[in-house]
Amino acid sequence: MIPRYRPLVDHWDWQRYALCRGMDTSLFFSPAGERGRARQVREEKARAICAACAVREVCARTALNSGEQYGFWGGLTEGEREAIRLRLRRRNLPPRAA
Repeated sequence: MIPRYRPLVDHWDWQRYALCRGMDTSLFFSPAGERGRARQVREEKARAICAACAVREVCARTALNSGEQYGFWGGLTEGEREAIRLRLRRRNLPPRAA
């Protein structure tokens, strides 16, 4: 039997429906040196867009599964995605010896 592979474009087809499509990417990717209140305001704006997006979950899942290290994806910051990855890795650890 010959395996059937989906074209790579199908994997990213969800982006056609993303609310952020065509928006300025600086809202979703932190400029160098951004900190404090400026970062918080930018992330709140990005989070509001993601909250209303029909493909938010697949966006977040794609970023998590691909190891995306930068940007705001599916309503999740870099730090939030890393925390999720860490929790998932911890669940897969073998039990500790008592």
